[in-house]
Amino acid sequence: MAKAVVNAAKERHLDHEEMHSKVQYIVAHGISTTINGKKAIIGSHHFVFEDEQCTIPEGMEERFASLPEEYSHLYLALEGQLAAVICIEDPLRPEAAEVVKQLKECGFEKIVMMTGDSDRTAKAIARKVGVDEYYSEVLPEDKANFVEKEKQEGRKVIMIGDGINDSPALSAADVGIAISDGAEIAREIADITIGADNLQEIVALRMLSTALMKRIHWNYRFIVGFNSGLIGLGVAGILQPTTSALLHNTSTLMIGLKSMQNLL
Repeated sequence: MAKAVVNAAKERHLDHEEMHSKVQYIVAHGISTTINGKKAIIGSHHFVFEDEQCTIPEGMEERFASLPEEYSHLYLALEGQLAAVICIEDPLRPEAAEVVKQLKECGFEKIVMMTGDSDRTAKAIARKVGVDEYYSEVLPEDKANFVEKEKQEGRKVIMIGDGINDSPALSAADVGIAISDGAEIAREIADITIGADNLQEIVALRMLSTALMKRIHWNYRFIVGFNSGLIGLGVAGILQPTTSALLHNTSTLMIGLKSMQNLL
């Protein structure tokens, strides 16, 4: 989001490097600084209105209430009063809703969305993608705590994220999955990094892992059963050692060739 704001400022030839000082970055909240001697803050709804107790200018309440839900919002306040709202288009991935549907078909019982966006934005997105639960204005530690709580209740948790704020939850989850174009720390911490910039890869990963485990279990059952049969027939004197060895090696070769087939 910060990059989006900076890029938009460059496009509009807005140069503010010498205007502010004493910049302080508040993790997962926003930035506090001083512009021409006045305190300025920019960040989330929670940071600006709850932590800093900023107010909306008189007569602007209706305009503030009509902010478009489809955008992420950054709030700028000067001297404790809202000065501007920056609307950032963070479009929903076109495949998101279909991926959520397919993940449920693949056996996932509960799909949760956690975001630092305002409740209004999060609610609109959650409704579009069809998740079971959503949590808005969450901090990095909130995400990690949620993962730990679900694990304590006996669930296996997969966390998918691409940002710095997702890193604690990626580390806490049973399996952490990062997107290739996400933050470097997220990719370092995650157990799996998806190379393609497409959420469909998550479904493919699930299908691959399910098919692989089925193949492993089938191979194991066949090998144990077949070799036990050969041993029993050998002990009973029905099969000669050379015949047993031939059958054993042939079955091993057949299983090896079968296992080389594509899983999907």
